[in-house]
Amino acid sequence: MDITAAIARGAHQDFAIETVQIDAPGPNEVRVRIAGVGLCHTDLVARDQFIPIPLPAVLGHEGAGVVEAVGADVTKVKPGDAVIIGFSSCGACPRCADHLPSYCREFPVLNYAGCRADGTSALHQDNARISSHFFGQSSFATYAIAAERNVVKVDPTGLRLEILGPLACGLQTGAGGVMRSMACSAGSSLAIFGGGPVGLAAVMGAVVQGCGTIILVEPVAARREMALELGATHVIDPATGDVGQAIRAILPDGVDFALETSGREQVVETALASLASHGLLGLVGVPPRPDSAVSINLAALITYGHRIIGIIEGDTDMDGFILELIDLYRAGRFPFDRLIATYPLDQINEAVAAQARGDCIKAVLLP
Repeated sequence: MDITAAIARGAHQDFAIETVQIDAPGPNEVRVRIAGVGLCHTDLVARDQFIPIPLPAVLGHEGAGVVEAVGADVTKVKPGDAVIIGFSSCGACPRCADHLPSYCREFPVLNYAGCRADGTSALHQDNARISSHFFGQSSFATYAIAAERNVVKVDPTGLRLEILGPLACGLQTGAGGVMRSMACSAGSSLAIFGGGPVGLAAVMGAVVQGCGTIILVEPVAARREMALELGATHVIDPATGDVGQAIRAILPDGVDFALETSGREQVVETALASLASHGLLGLVGVPPRPDSAVSINLAALITYGHRIIGIIEGDTDMDGFILELIDLYRAGRFPFDRLIATYPLDQINEAVAAQARGDCIKAVLLP
């Protein structure tokens, strides 16, 4: 069937809105009519070939919508069900068995290759192949094909289905980084570097965890203000001086936890230096280059027992954590809707520019 999609045709080029053809779902697949899809930094680094998905490609990996067709072997959902679409995982490796699908052995192949596991693509244009299945979905489109395993059925009662997609990546990454990966304890101190969707989701997660001191480091004033409204106890503008000194002025011994969301080497080093003894640094930011590296003082690392972990998707188990965040939202404890601005899908390039300027925190595209 014909669908409308935003196609990435070249690195650093605008997306093109075009008609493409989509396959019927395979035996373990579902076809979802997309109600809304988040615009994430990861989509842009894939377009620009930091993630080398073959172009042309349909990206988009924070989709939400309604199931319209299912394959013969699908039992998890049925046509008419509202779903959020998350990343893909194999379901058979040790990490999947540990309910840590974001560390799936097959994660790169299933999410970055631009095709199904068997090498076929679900998308075509005039018999020419278009890369699909980005993060198991490619939802910058009116419809997407996803595996049964990476859809999460939701009860849409009282919810705006079109804005739920970001829960599948950016928001669960930030909140899960604090609530699951680092498991910040009540009364602990946390510094969050970057006040985009991931960082502000981390602020909300820190409030849920009962952290005693929540510091956000962010250059955009509106985002610092939003952080305070969401529960941050302190905010720091990095343009005003040495960030490390500013954190130590608040907590002379340093922070128990730090979450770095930008991927910038200098910021990572500052975050590490802000830790108290036995402090834990979580890294979620995509670095600007494949060869990005940081300098670590090994003597200090060992002397003070500092710990560093990489975090993928907030250590989510998909169905469980996304539904937990929805329950928190319904209870008024995870007000992620305050971060979102919506744009029509055919204004995707305007949304990219607006997000880059800081005009909005999280853009969601409406097909």
